[in-house]
Amino acid sequence: MSTHWPTELRLAKDRRALCVTFDDGKIFELPAELLRVTSPSAEVQGHSEAERKTVGGKRNVMILVVDAVGNYAVRLGFDDMHSTGIYSWDFLYDLGVNAQKRFQDYCDDLAAKGLDRDRPGMR
Repeated sequence: MSTHWPTELRLAKDRRALCVTFDDGKIFELPAELLRVTSPSAEVQGHSEAERKTVGGKRNVMILVVDAVGNYAVRLGFDDMHSTGIYSWDFLYDLGVNAQKRFQDYCDDLAAKGLDRDRPGMR
C-alpha cells in the first residue's frame, strides 16, 4: 500500500517532465530522461542488481502517454517506444526526493560504461 498519494499529475507542455504534487505538499518536476532511465521495468532493472541496465541516449526523450494503473501507479509511454514501466506513487515520491543523487549516479554509470546522454546504447 502506498504511503504517498498524488493530488495532481501534470505532463509538461513540452512533454519533457512530469509534475507530481503529493498530499504532504511536496511538488516534484521529474524530467522525462530521469523517469526513462530509472524505469522500474524488468527491461531496465532486470531481475537482480547484476542485470540492471544503464540506458544511454535519452537526453531528449519525451513522455507521450500517462496511463493510470489501478489507484496505485501510472504507466508512462515514451517516444522511444518504452512503455513497460509501472511507476508507483512511492517510486515517484522517492525519485523526487532523491532526483539529484539518482541523476548523478546515472551520469557516473554512463561514464563508467563508455555511454553518454546523447548516443543510444545500453549496458
